[in-house]
Amino acid sequence: MTLPDSMTVISIASPGGPEVLTARQQNLPDLGANDVLIRVAAAGVNGPDLAQRRGHYDPPQGASPLPGLEVAGEIAAMGAAVTSWQVGDRVMALTNGGGYAEYVAVPAGQVLPVPDHWLLTDAAALPETWFTITQTLVMRAGLTAGMSVLVHGAAGGIGGAAIQIATILGAKAIAVVSSPQKADYARELGAVATIDYSSEDIAARALALTDGKGVDRVVDIVGGAMAQTNIAASARGGHIVQVSTLDGSKAELSLGLLMAKQLTLSGSTLRPQSAEFKASVAARIRTDLLPALAAPGFRGPHVTRFALADATAAHAAMETRQHIGKIVLVTAFGAAL
Repeated sequence: MTLPDSMTVISIASPGGPEVLTARQQNLPDLGANDVLIRVAAAGVNGPDLAQRRGHYDPPQGASPLPGLEVAGEIAAMGAAVTSWQVGDRVMALTNGGGYAEYVAVPAGQVLPVPDHWLLTDAAALPETWFTITQTLVMRAGLTAGMSVLVHGAAGGIGGAAIQIATILGAKAIAVVSSPQKADYARELGAVATIDYSSEDIAARALALTDGKGVDRVVDIVGGAMAQTNIAASARGGHIVQVSTLDGSKAELSLGLLMAKQLTLSGSTLRPQSAEFKASVAARIRTDLLPALAAPGFRGPHVTRFALADATAAHAAMETRQHIGKIVLVTAFGAAL
């Protein structure tokens, strides 16, 4: 494959609103011995991208300063030590940054095959959220079949991934939503029940849906006052997974109830983790989840597409918190497929 001398990227001119995202030309990224170079068809837009644009989530040392933590596309080149892929393979990948570009270099262990019937522009919506939920809810919180899982933000990227992963693994997802439309979407992804937080008491409803026991696991992206609600909704021995704090990073908790219920509250960020750890998450996805993704009829998340050059509009749309599913940026290569 003949590679170009330069590529279009979306950079952050300075911390600020969506308008600071700027298209420019730069050289293709350097390729390490254990990296693959992916010709990007589409890049997913995620909460950490918005935080980085605002100046609140700096890239780890050595990572690309460009936003973009997930992509799908085709392998264009490989590092000298890579033997597990071939040029032309259709892949999706968790990046360490740099996804908002026409090419990105990614450690080979963070790359997964795209099932044959999936569009690359749809596959780009998966890696960041599926890696996050696999790392936190499955590997750390020990989700198993038969458990109940309360999922906040159920119609978004993280929430949708939590519903689908829980369902694949035989757990029962209870989706917290803000509208009937989002409730319908959550059920389409596999949720067994929904709670509308605008009109229902989340904890009381969760207890009612579990015959008074409470939920075994919670996936929370809200933070703030929701932390106490999660404790009230949890079963004895439950585990609350904090993956974001959209409504605030400070909370007032009833530590007595936390102790009485023998609860675990854990938090994590994925981007600073080592390449080896991210590869272990990819291996878990490949073993436990990818067969379900590859099955005929599997319904992926709803995807809203913007051109790469329209990254400003994509970020503005995501900040309204009204969208359903995932937003992706499509390159000229992806648009032509």
